[in-house]
Amino acid sequence: MQKTGSSNLFHLFLCIQENNILDMASEIHQTGPICLIENTNGQLVVNPEALKILSAITQPVVVVAIVGLYRTGKSYLMNKLAGNNKGFSLGSTVKSHTKGIWMWCVPHPKKPGHILVLLDTEGLGDIKKGDNQNDSWIFALAILLSSTFVYNSMGTINQQAMDQLQYPFVNQNSTKLLSYVTELTDRIQSKSSPGENDYEVEDSADFVSFFPDFVWTLRDFSLDLEVHGQPITADEYLEYSLKLKQGTSEKDKNFNLPRLCIQKFFPKKKCFVFDRPVNRKKLAQLEKLHDEELDSEFVRQVADFCSYIFTNSKTKTLSGGIEVNGPRLETLVLTYVSAISSGDLPCMENTVLALAQIENSAAVQKAIAHYEEQMGQKVQLPMETLQELLDLHRDSEREAIEVFMKNSFKDVDHLFQKKLEAQLDKKRDDFCEQNRKASSDRCSALLQDIFSPLEEEAEEILQTYLKSKESMTDVILQTDQTLTEKEKEMEAEHMKAESAQVSANMVEEMQIKYQQMMEEKEKDYQEHVKQLTEKMERERAELLEEQERTLTSKLQEQTQLLKERGQSKSTQLQNEIQKLQKTLRKKTKRHAFRKLKI
Repeated sequence: MQKTGSSNLFHLFLCIQENNILDMASEIHQTGPICLIENTNGQLVVNPEALKILSAITQPVVVVAIVGLYRTGKSYLMNKLAGNNKGFSLGSTVKSHTKGIWMWCVPHPKKPGHILVLLDTEGLGDIKKGDNQNDSWIFALAILLSSTFVYNSMGTINQQAMDQLQYPFVNQNSTKLLSYVTELTDRIQSKSSPGENDYEVEDSADFVSFFPDFVWTLRDFSLDLEVHGQPITADEYLEYSLKLKQGTSEKDKNFNLPRLCIQKFFPKKKCFVFDRPVNRKKLAQLEKLHDEELDSEFVRQVADFCSYIFTNSKTKTLSGGIEVNGPRLETLVLTYVSAISSGDLPCMENTVLALAQIENSAAVQKAIAHYEEQMGQKVQLPMETLQELLDLHRDSEREAIEVFMKNSFKDVDHLFQKKLEAQLDKKRDDFCEQNRKASSDRCSALLQDIFSPLEEEAEEILQTYLKSKESMTDVILQTDQTLTEKEKEMEAEHMKAESAQVSANMVEEMQIKYQQMMEEKEKDYQEHVKQLTEKMERERAELLEEQERTLTSKLQEQTQLLKERGQSKSTQLQNEIQKLQKTLRKKTKRHAFRKLKI
């Protein structure tokens, strides 16, 4: 598989810099949806105006994306999540109405300090498109960008619908979702070099770590929720519909494949059923109708759906527990669409590394800017002593490192922290040189102020004295000539001794300053190591937590398979669990080795 080219990454960085408006007020005033990714003639293009909105969001984002066949009422649910009856276009014909992916950012109603990002996608399965490749990319982007993925379909999850999942075009009442899911391993990479073989469904652990929660909404549901005469919940209905067949025939494999994908890729699943809101003739006026004009059971079901999304949808995170805010979501959009447009596969590993390169570089600049601001406020050159200056440097450096740690992630081999360390060392040396020069200039100025009047007076007195003593000149010359060679030698030795003492004093002073500088460098180094160690421990804890979640999901899957398919399939899953545990041990050892290298 190809990686995203360096030129694309450089273009990505320029785009982000151009749209970077992080200093704008973070409060969101988006009064309606805006197209985030335009779909024109099968080409996906990012809308710069939508990126500006994302760039201004400094808070963490909860991203809810909805997909489904066209004319199944997706936009109505998204408008309700936005707290409005209008916004996302509902459409009123059998033609797919929403094109591309539309975005609406609103303050989260139940999570202060978070932004709810709603993504409404164009209807899948529009026969005018001619093929389903574009649908598959829309589907994959919704998966990659969201923290909660909602699939909206009509009617029930029945066997006829399941049988039609493998075909590229189906009628409006079939649930085509799973055919898109079975293509996900062909559309998305978790690593840049997965190995000699393409990912199979069994290699799902890497996907589980970053796939969103899954919610299936069934519209115009007319069946009674019961199995074998016993009432069941909508969630139990979904699990029942996803049960696997015991058997190894080709027919059994085709039956089980889409169900396996849902079970393996999405660690958390939820289902909602909705009655018909109004009679068919009034559906075109749905956005104009008040709740009292709708079926009361439908109103309650929509309220339950919205409450669940508000309460349970998680903040969008990347592998390693990295929270996503507006600018990071912007980077994801640009990276994924750029990869698709250039014929590459969206790759999670490459995307995270590209994001880390951009943000770590910016984190270094933020840290340096903070250091310069603090030193500019605290330092008044010249300082009384070098140690006083070094103490101020160390305090400002510690704060700068904290700024870097807060804004950086996945700093491979600590390259960016080393860059920061080198720049801070240079800043310290520059301040020391500025202090030396300022001290020298001040001393020279003071001496000039003190001795300039005296020199003028002494010059005048000397000239008067010399004129009055001209007769003594010959005597002085004669006296000088009478000085013995020994006296001259003694004078020379005295001057040499004085010079040596001055030199020794200077050397001693330089040694003291050198020792101070070396001690300061050691303190700087220890501060870098201290903060880096603390951050690595946090990252290790986050990594272990993420791996434990994946492992728990696999163990639950094993238990379910034991019930449904017997020992053979469970043995295969046990091998996968052991592989995951081995990977976890390797990552833990690698983390410990990185710690030893600090």
